[in-house]
Amino acid sequence: MTELLFRDDAYARDATATVVVATPEGIVLDRTVFYATAGGQPGDSGTLRWAGGEAAVAEARKGATPDEIRHVAAEGSALPAPGTPVELALDWERRYRHMRMHTALHLLCVAVPGDVTGGQIGAERSRLDFNLPGDALDAAAITARLNELVAAALPIATEWITDEEMAARPELVRTMSVKPPSGFGRVRLVRIGDAAAPIDLQPCGGTHVRNTAEIGTLAIAKIENKGKQNRRVVITFAGEA
Repeated sequence: MTELLFRDDAYARDATATVVVATPEGIVLDRTVFYATAGGQPGDSGTLRWAGGEAAVAEARKGATPDEIRHVAAEGSALPAPGTPVELALDWERRYRHMRMHTALHLLCVAVPGDVTGGQIGAERSRLDFNLPGDALDAAAITARLNELVAAALPIATEWITDEEMAARPELVRTMSVKPPSGFGRVRLVRIGDAAAPIDLQPCGGTHVRNTAEIGTLAIAKIENKGKQNRRVVITFAGEA
């Protein structure tokens, strides 16, 4: 099991840890700031350093258990021995763009009423697919609503509920293709807005910004038909390369 530091502090860019296992399939540490690929959000990249060595982390992936993360070293990188103390450093610019994008997709769930059938987060653009008829989406209206929510500077926080509470509140689940993890005793929720009346509350294990104002101005790159009732909305940061 790896202590997932990003669950409590998504802004932690570095940390110290101890190597548990190191193989070409991944370096497992006792604690990490690296988010592993899951829920449409890419795994983090960055660097591990130790006395006499360094490894570039190409991607963080989930291991054999939900709380095990494998830091996959770039081809040709050295591997530290088990028990070695290491220093972790994220590619912060990439991670922070993922945080902004992930939170923006939660706002897209607010702006578009349909159930989500799929999605993907990227540093430059991201998408959600919605179960909606072809004439249901207005790009201008969605753009205006997204940027209204960004400008509102809404706070973002997390909370936990039990598996039983999650099962009793199926309306919290917006994504039809990915069910929230259960069987571990509790489920993490991401809340946008005031705790008494949030504009969005849904299960999510990803990393997010603290306030919608951090996202920046958004634009709709395109809306595509991906089937009789499947509409893909692609968003990007307006004016950013």
